[in-house]
Amino acid sequence: MNTIISLDNISWIRQKQPIIKNVCWTIQEGEHWALVGRNGSGKTTLLNMINGYLWPTKGSISVLGESFGRVNLQELRKHIGIVSSSLSERFSSTVLCEEVIVSGKFASIGLYDQTEEADFEKAAELMSMLRIKGLAAREYGICSQGEKQKVLIARALMANPKLLILDEPCNGLDLLSREAFLESIETLACLEDGPTLIYVTHHIEEILPVFNKTCLLKDGEVYAQGNKEELLTSKTLSTFFNVPLEAQTENGRTYVKILQQEKR
Repeated sequence: MNTIISLDNISWIRQKQPIIKNVCWTIQEGEHWALVGRNGSGKTTLLNMINGYLWPTKGSISVLGESFGRVNLQELRKHIGIVSSSLSERFSSTVLCEEVIVSGKFASIGLYDQTEEADFEKAAELMSMLRIKGLAAREYGICSQGEKQKVLIARALMANPKLLILDEPCNGLDLLSREAFLESIETLACLEDGPTLIYVTHHIEEILPVFNKTCLLKDGEVYAQGNKEELLTSKTLSTFFNVPLEAQTENGRTYVKILQQEKR
């Protein structure tokens, strides 16, 4: 089994304050992970380290079999897809959706390289798979938030990535848009030659059955990691969030509610 990510005792310190603390995390091929943590837990910092935008103060990182310090990070990033709200904001509102998607082949914001007819044919296939084929000639800026996220998934898939990171992709989506988007993620996860997925969230109910592993990140440290079913329990989640919670599983997804505490 190939190792997709290996974080070996990494820490990152900023202004003498530890942001990431002694994190060890290994992701194997065939696994799909949910990375869960509250705002400020260090999730974004950890993602930036995996992408090589931040360098660990200590420890070592290997992604897709390449050790940081011995690999061209710009080339490595071409094999890592990412979908996030911050990425969405970097595109011009007037660019066409199909152009946004094709730009994924070159890992660029906008099209500056020579394109081929085959590039747009592949973009059309991806849009068809994600059920957004009608968006090809629409300006990106007038798409709904859910449509934009699907366009970004198609963009990420243009380069046939081996790793796809979904960084809180449901932010700003209403209930129906969220479920439609999650349906696309489930389709993607079931592709025979699809990428390894990391789904980053602080909403437990977004974790689909296809995510078989979970890493709980708290205050920059790994609180727990392993099989999803063993971690998404009332006891573990209550201590993780420091709030009494009840976790219930329905159709492979876990839903939590806060329990009322007795007044003293």
